[in-house]
Amino acid sequence: MGVAIDIVDLSKIYSLGSIGGRTLSQDLNSKFAKLFHKQDPNQIIGSKNYDKNQKLLALDHLNLQIQKGDTVGIIGSNGAGKSTLLKILSRVTAPTHGSVRVNGRIASLLEVGTGFHPELTGRENTYLNGAILGMSKKEIDHKLQDIIDFAEIERFIDTPVKRYSSGMYVRLAFAVAAHLEPEILVVDEVLAVGDYQFQQKCLGKMGDISKGGRTVLFVSHQLSMIRALCNKCVLIDHGKIMKYGETEEVIEEYISKKAVLNFISHAEFEEDPAKDSAQVYRLCLKNQEDEECDNFEIFEPIRLEAEIEIKKHLIGVALGFSVYKNQGAVCHSFDTDIDSHLLRCRNPGRYITIVEIPSLLKAGNYVLDFTICRPGLDGIDYKKNILTFSVEEKTIDTSMCSYSTRRDGHFAARQQWTYTLLGQEEKP
Repeated sequence: MGVAIDIVDLSKIYSLGSIGGRTLSQDLNSKFAKLFHKQDPNQIIGSKNYDKNQKLLALDHLNLQIQKGDTVGIIGSNGAGKSTLLKILSRVTAPTHGSVRVNGRIASLLEVGTGFHPELTGRENTYLNGAILGMSKKEIDHKLQDIIDFAEIERFIDTPVKRYSSGMYVRLAFAVAAHLEPEILVVDEVLAVGDYQFQQKCLGKMGDISKGGRTVLFVSHQLSMIRALCNKCVLIDHGKIMKYGETEEVIEEYISKKAVLNFISHAEFEEDPAKDSAQVYRLCLKNQEDEECDNFEIFEPIRLEAEIEIKKHLIGVALGFSVYKNQGAVCHSFDTDIDSHLLRCRNPGRYITIVEIPSLLKAGNYVLDFTICRPGLDGIDYKKNILTFSVEEKTIDTSMCSYSTRRDGHFAARQQWTYTLLGQEEKP
């Protein structure tokens, strides 16, 4: 479909500390104080004495091409350079080095307040933004009611926006940005200000924009939103592009670098008098050879062994565990309350219980929770994020298989396929 955004050797350098804002007398006093190795009389108490010539490289020689019609998530830690990149794309700030070529009209939603004049009403700001995007009054008239309906602020559309709450501001700002038919929509983390229902509404609208062949750039720390919306993803770290590609692959790399797990296959717990009915004393993961293990082969069964104590007669006690991939989505959960014979009265004493976790997990890092509970009641003993382990494709080449780690979903399954050539016998 062609290139929507072409970024070539892009860099942005900021100067640290305040620039200007002081009188000539203050600058001279500070200069003489530094010359004679005395304290700066104009330095704010408790602040560090920054050198105004100190520089920050916010973006470091970025090269990136974004195709028309792609919905691209931009992820990375705070201070990685995500917002700086969007500001350059939106022409809010200029690059220090390099170039950006944009094919199409851009509408931006970078932060609460950007693009709106506080003294103008919501209606007037809508026309102002449309004019900035190069739209005629007739075109804006045609879209105005849709914008008002989407933002759900009809009662306040003729009120100056300086009286809007942050949520109302974002509602109108997004509605304007999304409905004035930009070829490229740029959205920063600002959607986090809105309520959950409005966030889902915005995600749906951005999805519609993308399906219409237009381009969306979306910065968010909520990886679930990135997964739901974006077909491509960019990982930025310290001003550099670390990875660009399919969303799930980029998120996997981001999480693995951000939270390098110290794998724990064994955990023991001291006696806790507060747990007077039941308690977990030991948990461990084992492989098929009954050895403690924190690294498993894909399709290899994983044994979870737990040592527990029942301290008094309990009716309906259940054991359960949950497995999370990359400290995020729940991949699997199970407890004993589905088996009626396991819900009988438990006599006091120490028990060893063993369960096999199904060998369906795809390659990745996993976290396990364990609980003793009574169905319908609060947990008796809950161990959160207590064991950590990894699954790897060590001996099996899955690069061309349906259970490859690059496929969507959490599970890997061996599948038996048959094929029949018409007129011939069936072959395995």
